[in-house]
Amino acid sequence: MIKSTFEEAHEQEWIKKNITNPTQELVIVRQVISWSKIIKKLVAFYDPENGCYGKSLRVLIALLLVSRLRQLSDEQVVAQVKENRYMQYFCNVPDKGLQTFLDPSSLCRFRKRIGEQGCAIIEEEIFAILHRSGSIQGDTCLIDSSVLPNNIIYPTDVQLIFKAFGKLVIFAKTYDLPLWWDQDEVKKRWRAFRLSKKGERAAYLSQFHLLLIPALKAFSHKIEALDASQQEKQNAQNLADLLALLQTQTLEKLAGETHIKDRIVSLDEVDARPIKKGKSYPTCEFGTTLQMSFNRQGFMITTENFIGAPNDKTLYPTTLERFIQRMKDAPNTMVTDLGFRSAKNLKLTIKAVNNVFMGKSDDVIQEIQDFCRSARSATEGFIAVAKNLRGFGCSLYTGLQGDRIWTLLCQTAYNLKKFIQLYQNDDIQEHSLSKLGLLA
Repeated sequence: MIKSTFEEAHEQEWIKKNITNPTQELVIVRQVISWSKIIKKLVAFYDPENGCYGKSLRVLIALLLVSRLRQLSDEQVVAQVKENRYMQYFCNVPDKGLQTFLDPSSLCRFRKRIGEQGCAIIEEEIFAILHRSGSIQGDTCLIDSSVLPNNIIYPTDVQLIFKAFGKLVIFAKTYDLPLWWDQDEVKKRWRAFRLSKKGERAAYLSQFHLLLIPALKAFSHKIEALDASQQEKQNAQNLADLLALLQTQTLEKLAGETHIKDRIVSLDEVDARPIKKGKSYPTCEFGTTLQMSFNRQGFMITTENFIGAPNDKTLYPTTLERFIQRMKDAPNTMVTDLGFRSAKNLKLTIKAVNNVFMGKSDDVIQEIQDFCRSARSATEGFIAVAKNLRGFGCSLYTGLQGDRIWTLLCQTAYNLKKFIQLYQNDDIQEHSLSKLGLLA
């Protein structure tokens, strides 16, 4: 069972003494968020009849948010809460038991428990608060795609096979099995590969592949004879299937193929793909495709993650539909680049939107051409901020679902930061501030 009540952890005297800046960003954000609504929905992820009392949902939710607002790891955010009064106030952590209020591993377990669905609830509730207040406007829709890179080193074919042997070593040690291949030979060839010159490295792929073939064949027999639970056997079989795909991919590479469909680039991030983008550097990134839409203020309205590099033209209709659905109305102006341009998309958009700019100035009347070009340039700026300052430069969670959780949490932090920026610049209208309870 878990407590679902919402109680303030701080007395007025404590607040008066420690929270001396009422316009500090965590103070403002704390007041804007409807904590009780989020908590009420997340209680459904817990069984009220089984288990002991869990950690405070109010604290856990706030820690997730402040970790993305400040770009901190689980360990770092817990450590900083112990030292920072404003973070204590935001997270509702009282002085009593402050040094032991939470183990960082609890945050990881909490994310796993609520998953993508729970993180979506947090993002949706916070977005809805800002939208209902009128802070987020929907008159213009800006769409673009980028790459959400995964936390992997630049892949090479030989390196992947060497990593495959590493996975087999872990399997053997887990079940106290003797190694069924010559691991010393693998290490010897790896050292030679690392010391070789660039022009000499191609020959090593064939050598490593010849070592992998018998090792994988024996691995299948080891799984069949394994004395373990059904789940453990399934996990081992999943690894065998992944390594079989790697073997097939290696054969294609040895046969001279340069473009391998669904190429595996990491044995830990199996959903990551090499994605080429229209940039001078880097020309290729490894991760998932991130489809985003913004409004002209710079708020991030929608996000979606995809394996590989789906065509922008095919993604465009659903992205526009999701923007309209979320903003409860069609935008007056749509702005994208040439990558989304097609006769079908132009025709589709005109039915719902008055002005459609898809990379060409003559798409719209002269009076708004400067506005559309400026909006298109602004989109690149919004993406640059997202990638360099708001966590979208690298996902630290694994798999497509992990990338989705990372995206939702970063999107929430991005929009809260954007709101704070506009608030501090006096760009939020009074009626919106009134609805959010921020008028003095």
